[in-house]
Amino acid sequence: MRGIIYKINVKSNIEGERGIPKYSVDSARFSAEGVEGDYNHYRTESKNRTPDRAVLIIPLETLDDLNKEGWPVKPGDLGENVTSKGVPYDFFEVGSKYCLGDAVIEVREHATPCKILQLLPYVSSEKKAEFVKTLVGRRGLYCALIKEGIVKEGDSIIKV
Repeated sequence: MRGIIYKINVKSNIEGERGIPKYSVDSARFSAEGVEGDYNHYRTESKNRTPDRAVLIIPLETLDDLNKEGWPVKPGDLGENVTSKGVPYDFFEVGSKYCLGDAVIEVREHATPCKILQLLPYVSSEKKAEFVKTLVGRRGLYCALIKEGIVKEGDSIIKV
């Protein structure tokens, strides 16, 4: 089974803002420092730049499920650097490695929904807790970079 890179999402360090939503770029260099052009406040400030959280990946299919449930989530909204397409969420297994373009990642952990996600414009104050709760087990997966490289939209995702 293989998927593709549907979107690569980044957001630069903007004073007073958090890293969501991210915007799409055609390609980016992936390194142990993360995705070129992206600043992850939590990883940088709270996790001492841990290499285990260099990239966050989530399938488009998961975003589609959230949309069907009434949450108008778009690629980049959940802070993911890679929105994949063509593979289900459980394709990505902790401890497994995947080629993304020229880069190789290793899935290290499932991302936990955080309260920053409540800042998305379609999450009303009455539905903040519900939104965070619905993301449990579907927020994405944090990955470390095993091999740096250029990743482009449309590149294949192959389990190594």
